[in-house]
Amino acid sequence: MPKKETNLTLGVSEPEKVDEFMKNLKHPMKDVVKYIRQVILSADKQIGEGIYWNAPTFYFTGNMQPFDPKEYKRYIAGFVFNRQDCLRMVFLRGALVANTSEILEGDFKDERKLVVFSSLEDAKNKEPELRKVIKALTGLMK
Repeated sequence: MPKKETNLTLGVSEPEKVDEFMKNLKHPMKDVVKYIRQVILSADKQIGEGIYWNAPTFYFTGNMQPFDPKEYKRYIAGFVFNRQDCLRMVFLRGALVANTSEILEGDFKDERKLVVFSSLEDAKNKEPELRKVIKALTGLMK
């Protein structure tokens, strides 16, 4: 049985779904979510977004060779809302990025890394390094 293609694996952006999600989001760091969303989408014109894993998720929308959807090759990052005191983002392929700034955290067995934001000010301070990570990941896909 063939694997089901999703807009994430096909690279089709769904901003209207993210807009609707954001209207209904009840999280103390919603302002940080809005800010980071703008930063990521403005980092590269080939970044799309959708709702996957119950959160806004960002992915590469450009042309790519076919791949197994379980490899998450288009995936850039997604928000994690399970904590109220911070905002976390998971980068499924974050370990592939040279991380001289150390904003990418975690020692996972797969390629995942996290970025943790404690406030809007923290997000603004991390923005330059976050942009570098995003550009490095999209560079791997082009």
